[in-house]
Amino acid sequence: MTGGSTLDAVFVGVATLDAIALVPGFPGADERVVADEVVYAGGGPAATSAVVAARMGVRSAFVGTVGDDDNGRAVLDGLRAEGVDVSGVSVAAGTATAASVVVVDRSRGTRAICNRPAPRVDVSRGADVLAAAPVVHADHAGWEPLRRSGLLRAGQLLSLDAGNDVPGLDLAAVDLYVPTVEALARRYGTGLAVEELLAAAVAEGARTVVATDGSRGSSALTADGRAAHAPAHRVDVVSTLGAGDVFHGALVTAVVHGLPLPEQLAFANVTAALSCRGLDGRSRIPGLDEVRAALAPAHS
Repeated sequence: MTGGSTLDAVFVGVATLDAIALVPGFPGADERVVADEVVYAGGGPAATSAVVAARMGVRSAFVGTVGDDDNGRAVLDGLRAEGVDVSGVSVAAGTATAASVVVVDRSRGTRAICNRPAPRVDVSRGADVLAAAPVVHADHAGWEPLRRSGLLRAGQLLSLDAGNDVPGLDLAAVDLYVPTVEALARRYGTGLAVEELLAAAVAEGARTVVATDGSRGSSALTADGRAAHAPAHRVDVVSTLGAGDVFHGALVTAVVHGLPLPEQLAFANVTAALSCRGLDGRSRIPGLDEVRAALAPAHS
């Protein structure tokens, strides 16, 4: 944890309210299926990452925008209940909060998502919390408003969730670049090995790149040549919804706690995997003690 700061990390970007249904198989046209389960939960890349960090004891804030509707109030109530500071969230008058309807096919382990896009991210209310945190993490929607805001200060570690493409991204501005291997391949070429993709991101300016690769785990490379890989943690998966967002929150947590790079990857892998035991992206996010217990066999 940091010493004098009132916050450890701020998460900037999207917050949603989601409806998730688990079904035996995707319905066809005009077909009705009976769901095994239906849940309603908060979502959004940056917001879910903030929840992860808060559950791990990291003093966290979320900066973003919700609509002035019932969904927006539910999103904020959910974040507050997790101990996330929402004083930097703006409410857009006459605008609907981002929302998704997600159908998870139990038979194939796949999902379909219908999304109502988020209001444009406004970070203007986040000046105080951004000034208070040594680590700032943004998702694809939060990055550009954050960079244009003028609210960042020298010495902050800037982390980017780049699982979704970020138009016009300058990697020289990123300390911790966290794409998927698939996103790296779109950027640098599908014929390259993971090690080559990581090296290309570092050559473009990223100080540290951490790439997630699903069941193959995650890999990292730093500008000073340190490399690491951690295998995926095995669990009985109900849904992978939000697992990438959980990974990012856990990675930021590991950075805040000062873990070495290989341990950061293992910590984030285990946390993301354990979250897949739930249908939604938040209900089974583990706490710090549960993650440490899951990691213990590997360290014994």
